[in-house]
Amino acid sequence: MFTGLIEDLGTLRRFQKNGDSGRITVATAFPMQEIVMGESIAVNGVCLTVVDFGGGSFTADVSPESLARTNLGQLNTGSRVNLERALKLSDRLGGHIVSGHVDTQGVVTERRQDQNAVRFTIEVPQSQIRYLVEKGSVAIDGISLTVNAVAEQTFSVAVIPHSLAKTTLQWCEPGVRVNVETDILGKYVERLLRPAQSTPKEGSISLDFLAKNGFM
Repeated sequence: MFTGLIEDLGTLRRFQKNGDSGRITVATAFPMQEIVMGESIAVNGVCLTVVDFGGGSFTADVSPESLARTNLGQLNTGSRVNLERALKLSDRLGGHIVSGHVDTQGVVTERRQDQNAVRFTIEVPQSQIRYLVEKGSVAIDGISLTVNAVAEQTFSVAVIPHSLAKTTLQWCEPGVRVNVETDILGKYVERLLRPAQSTPKEGSISLDFLAKNGFM
């Protein structure tokens, strides 16, 4: 699990592609003595497993699913990436619960100055809009942000100067594809409310159940 608070801007040092999968090496300012084999690091919001490290960089394998679902396959040597190490149970949860499992890619359709912030509008597939709620949370390339508005197929976020300077959003312009992870809580609630069969099973959760038990 992650929080969506970016800890470092890394640089892609090497990308070895092997068919539909690959292996990336990322240069980082993370202390090498603190990294361990098999730990999780989010790269642009994608949870990857460290398979090698040293010399100021770490290496991780990228599965076909990750290459197909995310923007990692569009990176080149020298590309900058957002990095976050996994959350410790003793850490403050300053952002929101981010799993590092990207739902879809979005396309930036607008970038405009909004007083002290920069407002981005992002288009996502229709199937993902249902999980985006005004004033809810979303992770964009691993960055925890607040949803400002939701339209039929787009949503917008406002990014303050600190977040802009510390993440890849500073270089993000219309047409750029970004990784989008919607709030995990909404997806679980929908799954629990969706009956497995036409006849509800004993113990299943429904809107009637929630109302009768004081949740609505």
